[in-house]
Amino acid sequence: MAEKFTLTVNGNEVTVEADGDTPLLWVLRDSVGLKGTKFGCGIAQCGACTVFVDGLPLRSCSFTLNQVAGSEVTTIEGLPAYFGTEGLHPVQQAWIDEQVPQCGYCQSGQIMSAVALLEEIDDPTDDDIDSAMAGNICRCGTYPRIRKAIKNAAKALRS
Repeated sequence: MAEKFTLTVNGNEVTVEADGDTPLLWVLRDSVGLKGTKFGCGIAQCGACTVFVDGLPLRSCSFTLNQVAGSEVTTIEGLPAYFGTEGLHPVQQAWIDEQVPQCGYCQSGQIMSAVALLEEIDDPTDDDIDSAMAGNICRCGTYPRIRKAIKNAAKALRS
């Protein structure tokens, strides 16, 4: 049975009417119209659907409206504004500079996870990066470029 839920998405309060057990992913894509967050596996294993909920990176395919009602959600589209930056977030710019995407499908989740990593560790080692990004699968195998982009973004954020 559809109910009304209110949450803040990329700084804007939105009210959606849906069943409480609807995954956040489908609310973002179908009700709010933000297509940057991707469906990958539907079981929180691939990371393509990663968004921030109240500042924490979560898999939007596995959290329902009942669980996130009243929360602040940040998607790839709202990433620069969330951090108060003009233009692209440094991680997004590093992704472009290093030509990370091949097919690009997983990249919004990869970027969101990389941003979360750099919020915790400002100068990550290869092991830090591998550990933090292990939950994000890239079928194209761009992992070396991802690692390089994260290191470059870390450097940019420190300066």
